[in-house]
Amino acid sequence: MTHPQTELDDEFVDTASRPETRGIELIGEAERHGRARDLFFIWAAPSVSILNLTIGATLILLGLELWQAIAVILAAALLWVFPGIIAGSGPASGTSGSVVTRAMYGILGNRLFVAFVGWFIGAVFLSLTWLASSFMGADLLRRMGLEDPVWVPIGVTLVVATITILVAIFGHGLILRTYSYMAAALFVIFLGVAAFILPTVDWQYTAPVALEGPALWSAMAIGFTILASTPLSFINSPDIARYLPRSTKHSHIALATALGGAVPFVVFTIVGVLLATGLSEAAFAAGLDVALLDILPGWFGPILVIGVVINTIALNAMTTYTSSMALQAIGFRLRRIPAAIIVGAVGTALTIYLVLSSSLLEAANLMLQFLVIVSGPAMAIFVVDVLLRRYTYDGVELFDAHPGGRFWYSGGWSIPGVTALLVGGVSTALCLSTSVWSGPIAVANGYIDLSVPVGMLVAAALYAGLLRTPLGKKGRP
Repeated sequence: MTHPQTELDDEFVDTASRPETRGIELIGEAERHGRARDLFFIWAAPSVSILNLTIGATLILLGLELWQAIAVILAAALLWVFPGIIAGSGPASGTSGSVVTRAMYGILGNRLFVAFVGWFIGAVFLSLTWLASSFMGADLLRRMGLEDPVWVPIGVTLVVATITILVAIFGHGLILRTYSYMAAALFVIFLGVAAFILPTVDWQYTAPVALEGPALWSAMAIGFTILASTPLSFINSPDIARYLPRSTKHSHIALATALGGAVPFVVFTIVGVLLATGLSEAAFAAGLDVALLDILPGWFGPILVIGVVINTIALNAMTTYTSSMALQAIGFRLRRIPAAIIVGAVGTALTIYLVLSSSLLEAANLMLQFLVIVSGPAMAIFVVDVLLRRYTYDGVELFDAHPGGRFWYSGGWSIPGVTALLVGGVSTALCLSTSVWSGPIAVANGYIDLSVPVGMLVAAALYAGLLRTPLGKKGRP
């Protein structure tokens, strides 16, 4: 097990110029640095994404009108407040969010939670964003004469994955130093993309078949679920904030994190909606990545691909970085750097499989919908715990893994947390509506997908209620 560190240690100096060896070890007061507003750019860089364009286009494919699609986007953007709220638990405890969740699930229960949720969410987002860069990079190279449908996208994946893992190895110091520049470059590139898209937009667009009643609510609910999966998946936000001084205001941390994710999320998902209004069925069939490169002038295509690669590195380096700490929290006797390499290798393998078996649009939609089964309830439980404890997490107690410790609970398991997670996940699945699975509640109500609000509300209410029973007495806030 990794032991907490509380004093300044040269081995764990957080700098951009050398690999970060610290993982989940506690960060002492002398090592704290940074400002809450730095978090805005750290979260903005991953959110200026081709994936947002893809999801925005999906809303039009679902049959929504322009104003309906924009309303769904704005509603989903409000969920970014949740990663903002839980981010403050990082500096409060001085450790990773994958350790903080021991307060919710117990020492042993948390290992199972982190093993499944940390790895599942990490692998999904690594593969989805690497998939986007692989498809677009391969298409650009095809236009330049390299047409191998297998080895070209695999080669692009391997190159981007290698760079991503290197950034994750250097860790927090490099992320803090470079992500503001990445965010600025990405804003310029994607605003340029938007400028070329605007002339193709059908501002008078109407859906081929006007949706009404249950059909309309079903389409809007499915779109909301796909969009909600992005902010709800960032249970790792405490990891990025944990170096901030303990005195940093939680409201400032929440605001910077939420706005950093939400602003580009809203802007570029709406751009994806506008893009889709001017595309034909043939363009959608060829793939959104191909259609986008067809719209842009030849000289701008490589610039867009560079932007997609930068965004991929920004998002996946953060994901690999935090997932490496999840591996440590599970109990593996690994330092953070080897753990990051393992996480990256698993994500690369999944990406190569998806490259050979699906399109970007199909993979994104299905995986993002199923993601909420675990991410929605888990985020709700985390938010409730943070608010009830008012950010009072003792890092030393979180590392006490012995029977009798504060967070040992019942044989190492927190019955309230584990029960709320399981029941919330089942409730989510019962209300989910996808092309391959529709829960009985979704079928009964006309395929209106209520998975996100139902799953989160059930998990939050059950967790808060069980904490007030004898089952949640020990370790209770």
